[in-house]
Amino acid sequence: MLTIMLTPTFADQTSEIIATNDDFQLVEIQVTLHVPSDNVLPWGAVYGTIKDHVAGYPVIIQIYKNGDPVHFAQTDVNDDGSYEYKFRIKSVDNDRVINVFEGDYDVKIFQTVKLKSEFSI
Repeated sequence: MLTIMLTPTFADQTSEIIATNDDFQLVEIQVTLHVPSDNVLPWGAVYGTIKDHVAGYPVIIQIYKNGDPVHFAQTDVNDDGSYEYKFRIKSVDNDRVINVFEGDYDVKIFQTVKLKSEFSI
């Protein structure tokens, strides 16, 4: 499960397996994010829970606008598989308010998950 916090609208998410080895897979999740020009919240966040996460592998978050990179980050995954990354979408400089994020963005989240073990007797 993945959520982006603010007052956005975002389309259905898609996921794709990027790489696989004997123990785990790297999964890319893509979400479209819309930040309205009248947004009043100063922070946004990407958070979720990874079922069967691999300990020691962070979540990588990449945000693009019109195909151009805007913001990259990584955040650790907690023991329960949850993660959260907060980022500033509005800034205040003296009396001037700056919308750091406004409009439509493509968000890519990379997660590392364990392969399910197949046991035979």
